[in-house]
Amino acid sequence: MEPYADAITETGSGVTIVLDVTAGAKRASFPAGYNEWRKSIRCQVAAPALGGKANRAIIDLVAETLGVSRADVSIISGHTSTSKTVAVAGLSKSEIIALLSASGA
Repeated sequence: MEPYADAITETGSGVTIVLDVTAGAKRASFPAGYNEWRKSIRCQVAAPALGGKANRAIIDLVAETLGVSRADVSIISGHTSTSKTVAVAGLSKSEIIALLSASGA
């Protein structure tokens, strides 16, 4: 099976991705690995988990990595948790897997 496939679900308007987030990391990285137990993709952001800064950094990083606009990325659950579900509009599951696989990790 493709890496990351269990963390990505196709929806009517795009896909959702389950993330395992580390805020306050030394450097931003997405994908930063795969958590097989949680079936989630690791994401590290340098921004602190304070006042929504980490959430904004996650949206920026995911949009940049996948080559979509910030408006196409939204956090749909886990706003105050390290486990988040992010919706991405305009891409298919296979496109996202290919982009993440090319990004490394």
